[in-house]
Amino acid sequence: MNSRQAIPVVVLTGFLGSGKTTVLNHLLGNRGGTRIGVVVNDFGSIEIDAMSVAGQVGDSMVSLGSGCLCCAVDGSELDAYLEKLAAPVHRIDVIVIEASGLAEPQEMIRMLMASENPDIRYGGMVQVVDAAEFDATRDKHPGTDRHLAVADLVVLNKTDRVDGAERACIEGVLGTLCAPGTPVIGADHGRIDPELLFDRRPWTETRGQLSFEDLLAEADDHDHDHDHDHDHGHDHEGDHCAHAHASYESVEFVSEQALSPRRFIDFLDRRPAGLYRIKGFVYFGVPGHEERYEVHAVGRFLRFVPQPWGRGEPRLTQLVLIGSGTDGPALLGELADCREPSPRELGPESMWGVLRYVARREPESEPESEPEPQPEPGADPG
Repeated sequence: MNSRQAIPVVVLTGFLGSGKTTVLNHLLGNRGGTRIGVVVNDFGSIEIDAMSVAGQVGDSMVSLGSGCLCCAVDGSELDAYLEKLAAPVHRIDVIVIEASGLAEPQEMIRMLMASENPDIRYGGMVQVVDAAEFDATRDKHPGTDRHLAVADLVVLNKTDRVDGAERACIEGVLGTLCAPGTPVIGADHGRIDPELLFDRRPWTETRGQLSFEDLLAEADDHDHDHDHDHDHGHDHEGDHCAHAHASYESVEFVSEQALSPRRFIDFLDRRPAGLYRIKGFVYFGVPGHEERYEVHAVGRFLRFVPQPWGRGEPRLTQLVLIGSGTDGPALLGELADCREPSPRELGPESMWGVLRYVARREPESEPESEPEPQPEPGADPG
């Protein structure tokens, strides 16, 4: 069996001028140790020269240096290039699709959700909105409202160009256009913390996952060595974390006791809009479902991925929750209430809520059995 984890594919959308490419370049420039695969229409939109191009990797694929790959495609090529980027030789950790010109976001989401490629999985849709041109964009692009309705997370960019009253008005409109509970993150010059979308450091057996506080501390150390000129639009490694320090909070939850699948799903269903991301592993311990369940939530998007435990790995639940304006102690209290003292006594029906968010995969091999009888010609195959 293939134990390799599927690569999350994040869809980044936004109409011309929203700052989508600025967000993408910022993610590439502040990715830490993460290897990012990027799918765009035009190489010209990515700052390849600034990232030391290492050379051609394949047809329409370019190495951005320092571990990232970029490919320019049209809609018909998308699935093929996702397969190329997901090849083990590239060791890609996350794929970001810049969606403009490729396809309608809804169609792209359907394609990713229905993909039979076991090496990729849908990782959520992020819509970038221009705060300074919000009304004009809606007038010029009627599809804006439709895109916002399916977004898992909204980046309200260029907030430095509107006053507080106008921003509050825009956020009120977004609240009516987006699905209930969809987070809206304010940003200027496209600066959002990559940790809101993907892990910048992998989980390791010895250290575990680098905490959000560790990331902020690293950024602070870096910023002390540079002039703080990001307010004038200059990007530096770690500048986004200086903003994040004031805007985002994170809490970490660890439990040696199994969690109740029903109570945990209830917690996820009513998570506050300010809780942007949840990541980690959950142990339910229900008979027949004792594996480790990786949980990944971006905005309202939620996915569980069952995985085998490592040899000698303790059965733990380990979660990191990242948000803004959230009540950390209250969230930890709610998670503590999800603990289940007798998981072995739960029936399989207790897992139904969790299994709704597990991607269905065809088995890699079937046990030998007698051939099934073939239907007669003209018979209804059922």
